[in-house]
Amino acid sequence: MDSYELLTRNAEEVVTDEEVRDLAEDPAGKRAYVGYEPSGVLHLGHLLTANKLIDLQDAGMEVVILLADVHAYLNEKGTFEEIRETAEQMKAQFLAYGLDEDNAEFVYGSEFQLEEEYTLDLHHLERETTMNRAQRAMAEIQGDETAKVSHLVYPLMQTLDIEYLDLDLAVGGLDQRKVHMLAREKLPDLEYEVRPALHTPIVADLTSGEGKMSSSEGITISMEDSTAELEEKVNAAFCPPTRDPEGDLENPVLELFEYHVFPRFDEIVVERPEKYGGDLTYEEYEALAADLESGELHPADAKGTLATYLDELIAPGREKLREIRD
Repeated sequence: MDSYELLTRNAEEVVTDEEVRDLAEDPAGKRAYVGYEPSGVLHLGHLLTANKLIDLQDAGMEVVILLADVHAYLNEKGTFEEIRETAEQMKAQFLAYGLDEDNAEFVYGSEFQLEEEYTLDLHHLERETTMNRAQRAMAEIQGDETAKVSHLVYPLMQTLDIEYLDLDLAVGGLDQRKVHMLAREKLPDLEYEVRPALHTPIVADLTSGEGKMSSSEGITISMEDSTAELEEKVNAAFCPPTRDPEGDLENPVLELFEYHVFPRFDEIVVERPEKYGGDLTYEEYEALAADLESGELHPADAKGTLATYLDELIAPGREKLREIRD
């Protein structure tokens, strides 16, 4: 797999393809980032972008993980002391999950977002950005919450973070798209360069195949889950024998194989008794998806295998959490 393929693997959107191709010509030492509000426990949403960071490291890039303590404070996630404590837990879990510490820089937002130059640039953006424009950028992240002034400042800060972290590439889930488009629009006003962006997919709700998997609804998989809890959640997952369910539904079991399992393992083995055809081995996602659709792979066998490999992925982070809390 060449650098461009690593950079764009499992990306839902590339902005712009030409810019990313230029970056892929010589990715060594270039800097990419993802920002996270500290929440303490990593779930599959975090790990989807973490998989992309691992791809970027494999391509030779340095990755920056913004532990967005000021953003979390604006979003009422606790005191700075409480937010710092959960941020340190997140850092330990990311490293346990597989990020290469030698090519990863963890940065607190408060290390630079409270400085005078940043603050003056923020005020400039506040003057030049309408309330409607800022709220549109924040809408996907804000959800159903009543808009506050802090919600309008939040995407303006994300815009500036791309400049102040000295980045070459911004990475985020598809829900960050409007923020990255705002950055491309507003950074030139400050005579700063725009940067390309990669957007990872949003995985469907595990039990219904609708919408998106949500930790707030208690239907995601996290590093807190025991092996038994993980198996219970996966076995209850929506998994029709097709990759393309009718309507707006998705197959979350296949999505988790595609976005979480296959990028991290060279081959996937579905263990089955000989009377049911014996083991199946897959080196590519498409072959597994095709077998599910044809009936060669039963949904129950797919779920059992998915649980096994997801458990292997999150086990180091689970153990790290236990060490921190004991």
